Amino acid sequence: MKITFYGAAKTVTGSKHLITTEKKKNLLLDCGLFQSKGSDNEYLNRHFGFDPSTIDYMILSHAHTDHAGNIPQLVKTGYTGPIYATPATIDLCRVMLADSAHIQESDITYLNKRRIKKGQAPLSPIYTEEDVKQAMRQFVPVKYNEVTLIDDHIRFHFTDSGHILGSAAVNLEIDEKGSTKKVFFSGDVGRYNDIILRAPQEFPQADIIICETTYGNRLHEHTVDAEERLMKIVQDTCVERKGKLIIPAFSLGRTQEVVYALDRAHTAGKMPHIPVYVDSPLAINATEIMRKHTESFNPEILEYMKKDSDPFGYDEVFYIRDVEDSKALNDFPEPCIIISASGMMEAGRIKHHIKNNIEDPKNTILIVGYVTPNSLGGKLKDGSPEVKIFGELYSVKAKVEVIDSYSAHADYAELLKYLSCQDPEKVKKYFMVHGEEEALAEFRIKLMEKGFQHIHIPDLGESFEV
Repeated sequence: MKITFYGAAKTVTGSKHLITTEKKKNLLLDCGLFQSKGSDNEYLNRHFGFDPSTIDYMILSHAHTDHAGNIPQLVKTGYTGPIYATPATIDLCRVMLADSAHIQESDITYLNKRRIKKGQAPLSPIYTEEDVKQAMRQFVPVKYNEVTLIDDHIRFHFTDSGHILGSAAVNLEIDEKGSTKKVFFSGDVGRYNDIILRAPQEFPQADIIICETTYGNRLHEHTVDAEERLMKIVQDTCVERKGKLIIPAFSLGRTQEVVYALDRAHTAGKMPHIPVYVDSPLAINATEIMRKHTESFNPEILEYMKKDSDPFGYDEVFYIRDVEDSKALNDFPEPCIIISASGMMEAGRIKHHIKNNIEDPKNTILIVGYVTPNSLGGKLKDGSPEVKIFGELYSVKAKVEVIDSYSAHADYAELLKYLSCQDPEKVKKYFMVHGEEEALAEFRIKLMEKGFQHIHIPDLGESFEV
């Protein structure tokens, strides 16, 4: 068996891992968009490094763009097989991929106006909404802990990874040369104290582990501390400075967590009378899907819902779909909170909100999740005095705040807890993916201290015989 890493190798986006069995069957784990490689994104997202028509099967861990966002192009360029995913992941992909296509087409139209003025050739989107419709026809729903036979020598089941609604780790059994190899792929690992979702589920002993390492060198704040900080930032920005609080948040998961935190503060009488605008059609659709899949909720939120049946809204929360209503927020004269996608600020309506509010010192930009160093969010987090948005430079005069504990990724202590169900001596190879190089290097030391050996940090495109 051979495993080749075509994404999320020494970086945190573009998740794509290709397993080739001794019978020459090609199984792809995830197919995400690159979002952290700067100018290289365009090339990497259009060139997989393999021929999609040669892929026999695909399994998807979850619906985030860096894991699922390039599926329509995979199908567009030749993949005709099944795409296995949990029912909630399929529901989310239906809206997430359509939104991704719409954003690409809108952003390309905006950029092409500038390119044409400069005498440059226009660009085309990587895929369109029609490509998304075709891709969705190939999805196959698989429930958690349900063994699925892919063919006569490959089977798998999902375990709940607790990262976002529907997120799953993949537990593969591949028969080769008279024995069975057990391959585990974590997807992204969630939190043990997530305010909405269940904790990550234990998984069976594996021979080969492919595991994310996003926060391999970080510990998160406690959620209680984060909610107190959130309310202090709301008070400082909207009440004392009379400004706007701009919160870039991923539509799937992060937006709902922030709204739920505000909802709880409102129920407790701690929330000022400030309008909250959730400005993302995808976030609205994702919120509706979350309301449908309460079977994934943890006991605490289910208990809260006995007194508040809708944890994702109250009378001062407004969900914005129409683009004209979104534009109108730029001229809204009163203090408010705007939650918009994407979390890394690289696409979508949030880029326009940042552009229109970044040079006003009354305002605050609050980062509530992971941002890659090369992204707009990463540059703001690192304190850049000016940033480029849509090709123009803007001075950073708004206050920039960070609350890490709303991250949906496990920190290093939680990753070690997640892996504690494994006997390290039985793990023949451990592949560290989905992490920046510093996080990978530091977590490798922690793994070795726990007894794991044969630990590899793959390069992009690197193959391993296992």
